[in-house]
Amino acid sequence: MENMNLTAPEYYNIAQDIDRFADEPDKIAILWENEAGETRQLTYMELRQASNRFANALSKMGLRKGDKIIVTLPRIPETYIVFQGALKSGLIISPGSEMLMPKDILFRAEHSQAKAVISYHEFTGRFDQIRGEARSLQHFIVVGTDEETEGWRNYQRLTESESDQFDMVKTRSDDTAFLNYTSGTTGNPKGVIMHHGWGFAHQPIAAKLWLGVEENDVVWATAGPGWAKWNWSPFLAALGSGAASFSYQGKFDAPKYLSLLEKYEVNVLCCTPTEYRLMAKFEGLERFKLQSLRNAVSAGEPLNQQVIDTFRHYFNLEVRDGYGQSENSLMIGFMKGMEIRLGAMGKPVPGNRLAIIDEEGNPLPQGQVGDIAIHRDTPALFKGYLNDPERTAAVFRGEWYVTGDQARMDEDGYYWFEGRSDDIIISSGYTIGPFEVEDALVKHPMVKECAVVASPDEIRGSIVKAFVILKDPAAASEKLVKEMQDHVKSITAPYKYPRAIEFVTELPKTISGKIRRVELRQLEKQRHAQA
Repeated sequence: MENMNLTAPEYYNIAQDIDRFADEPDKIAILWENEAGETRQLTYMELRQASNRFANALSKMGLRKGDKIIVTLPRIPETYIVFQGALKSGLIISPGSEMLMPKDILFRAEHSQAKAVISYHEFTGRFDQIRGEARSLQHFIVVGTDEETEGWRNYQRLTESESDQFDMVKTRSDDTAFLNYTSGTTGNPKGVIMHHGWGFAHQPIAAKLWLGVEENDVVWATAGPGWAKWNWSPFLAALGSGAASFSYQGKFDAPKYLSLLEKYEVNVLCCTPTEYRLMAKFEGLERFKLQSLRNAVSAGEPLNQQVIDTFRHYFNLEVRDGYGQSENSLMIGFMKGMEIRLGAMGKPVPGNRLAIIDEEGNPLPQGQVGDIAIHRDTPALFKGYLNDPERTAAVFRGEWYVTGDQARMDEDGYYWFEGRSDDIIISSGYTIGPFEVEDALVKHPMVKECAVVASPDEIRGSIVKAFVILKDPAAASEKLVKEMQDHVKSITAPYKYPRAIEFVTELPKTISGKIRRVELRQLEKQRHAQA
């Protein structure tokens, strides 16, 4: 198992692993429901035909292998079709969250030099705001409406007369498939380059050994299509295994989630820790019969004991942790059948080289705390940050990619998380760079200076907290807190806004004037422990 070969053949396209199930005419690929209770389903054959029509339409528009497209769609069946059709065409997909604001979109469009946008009808106005500045964008496709939208080509009309036959573009396994943007501690988001071969390496580990997906299962992975995690699980792990991917287009609600698990007889569940925590707190769990649920996994931040004990008690189910990043997919976790050690991250996944290293890049012995590192030759590792050789070089230490997280390894090979070695905030599974929030806050006319850190939170793991120095300290008020929160939401993705704001008169700094966020984080941890 440790010597598992995860290296893809020279020529490989992720889409081929999904299309191979389309020869069974009635095999279900996608199950969908929205908040209104409307339902749809697509077979693998229908997915193949629809994605072929979309690929033909893209080709007629002049889009060619290697062109980049921004896709901003919610959890709807068309999202699967668009991804599959684009991959078949050899295009590079840059997924965009539904929460991105025009400023975020403009940076991504200019940085990637994307040529096309595929957007849900509710979000087209955000793209219209930046059209004049994002000069590389030539094609605009709107999904989810029958009405004509000025300046946009309608997805339905664009594809309905196209052939459902398409010869998949020949891609090498090291050709880029996805460009996922991820937050950094400083500067703008980084464009993470993921190749087709990543999918080949991801599938036997994440789908089979971690998620435990079997053909004809019903898989519900709740990640949204704007995130790298959607590529991992709802899309590739489910459809690449011949399972049915269930998708719910609606807000999180614990009893609703539990009732959907029961209704659709879900076999494999992948949620964020926040979703598991909220479900575990729901009074009335005994009402739900989840006999079909065989595997449940979580990623984003560590699970607490209450969640694990609750799911074990009510559903006879072990919720298993996994650890990965946009840059490397699943790298550490509790595989199927592995002994659960509460508080541990699990073990490095088979077929990959991981170590805990020191500042010189040397692997450390058991029990010593160091940086979690992944060897450069690991098949699922990213190929660098787009147009950013300096930041790419900065995350490597010799032959090792350094994750930014620190841990120690025990005598049995389990990794134990010790903390972030940088200032990244992980809240409800979202990765948030403090710089982006600080940059938005200082644009408020009342803000003189600020610092943003993670503050412990029982439900979300951490929340974004801002320490703010006002130009006029006497103006501090709850009304101003709300005003500043709304201000941040209007500038950047709303999930990044500071849920807590504390007005202060000074910030801890080094002799050279750099803000010591580490002191603020420690302060928040102490307050939380004493509360």
